Amino acid sequence: MGAGAILEPLVVIVLLFGGTWINRSSCSFRSAHRCRCKSSATSRSSSPDSVESGNTTPTVKDGLLSRRPLSPPNSKAVQDRWRKRRIGFASWNLEVTSPNTTIFQDRFLSRLLRKLPFLAECWYWALVYWTYQLGRAFTAVTLQEGTVDVARKHALQLIRIEEELGIFWELPIQRFFLGHPNLMKWTNWLYSFIHIPGTIAFLVWLYYYTITRNRYDESQPGKPRGVMSGSPAGPRLYQARRRTLAVCNLLAFVVFTLWPCMPPRLLSDKDAKGPDADLGRRYGFVDTVHGTKGAGSVWTENRFCNQYAAMPSLHFGYSLMIGLTIMTIPLPPQHRRSISRPRWLPRLFGLRLPSWPRLMCLIVGFAYPFVILSAIIATANHFILDAVAGTLVCTLGWKFNGVLLNLIPLEDYFLWLVRIHKPEPTEMEGFGDVSGWVDDEAPEYNALPR
Repeated sequence: MGAGAILEPLVVIVLLFGGTWINRSSCSFRSAHRCRCKSSATSRSSSPDSVESGNTTPTVKDGLLSRRPLSPPNSKAVQDRWRKRRIGFASWNLEVTSPNTTIFQDRFLSRLLRKLPFLAECWYWALVYWTYQLGRAFTAVTLQEGTVDVARKHALQLIRIEEELGIFWELPIQRFFLGHPNLMKWTNWLYSFIHIPGTIAFLVWLYYYTITRNRYDESQPGKPRGVMSGSPAGPRLYQARRRTLAVCNLLAFVVFTLWPCMPPRLLSDKDAKGPDADLGRRYGFVDTVHGTKGAGSVWTENRFCNQYAAMPSLHFGYSLMIGLTIMTIPLPPQHRRSISRPRWLPRLFGLRLPSWPRLMCLIVGFAYPFVILSAIIATANHFILDAVAGTLVCTLGWKFNGVLLNLIPLEDYFLWLVRIHKPEPTEMEGFGDVSGWVDDEAPEYNALPR
């Protein structure tokens, strides 16, 4: 691993601390619990799905919201020790009671979270990531010799399926990269070191663009006080994407626990015995990442790493979620003006050229998962069908991540035990549902699970 053993964790730490700093609140620490921004209600005509997909966007004229007198705080709500939460799935719904942590808002850690709200996101990321990694570690240390043989059989099954479908392209792709040593070198580094840091960098950016840039009562560089210059999708989009990653991890853990699969690179194991091992070696896959001349990552080269969790590919699942989010993220009004059509370019079916920011979103959103897909195939760490499974995991997480909202009452109990009140972005920024700018005093907002 070399320098990567130090540099990669250092990059993660810098990203988390950097994200905490750039997403800090300008409220003073002593009075942080009193900082509560309000916004006026506007159109609610767009649906959450259409806003999240980028098809429609709530309209706020010139990115400004009119100021109105603040309503007096509801002292009874602050004093109440219990609150109502709604949980459910599909058409089934149930109202439950959980502790109201608002009474702890004056405590030190509560004020710290209001001043540095991204600390809560660091906690969420650590909880999701390390729960997933500990699950992988448990399967790795309890791995039996027979599991390796099963994982090899599953890998050979995937090859046969791909051959029948005519998509067994892993070998020619890897040979192309091996014919270009410099390209292979950078691809190894890309595979090893971009997955975790790239995902964290995306979360930092998405939080900043959907939440921090929309703080109405705060002035920031390039954003005067009273201006909302980020994505009008608001915090609900960010929270949905964070939950999507958690669902992806959960589904992936279930799949590779029940159906272990060997990555292509391990099919060339010289020490393996048996006819399946001989067949696997004939394909000639090369492990380009691991070893003295590779670019092994601290996340992939340790005794607690499950080497037989190739199916599904979270490298591609994560990158696809990130790419789709960037491509479809709703833009503020000033970034939605279409590009003027050159006279020499014919008008095609009335289509309009997107704005430059939207064009950049489309390019970056497509390029990132495409590059990651190329890397996982070229390094022989995943089959094409692993990427297909990663796509399915991403789709399910994108569509059904709301099921994790049922865990909010448990979070309320945990925060009650540790005596912390976690400020929600909706409390600080004055946002409601992603379908529009919603007054946080509206009854329909207070009924929403947060």
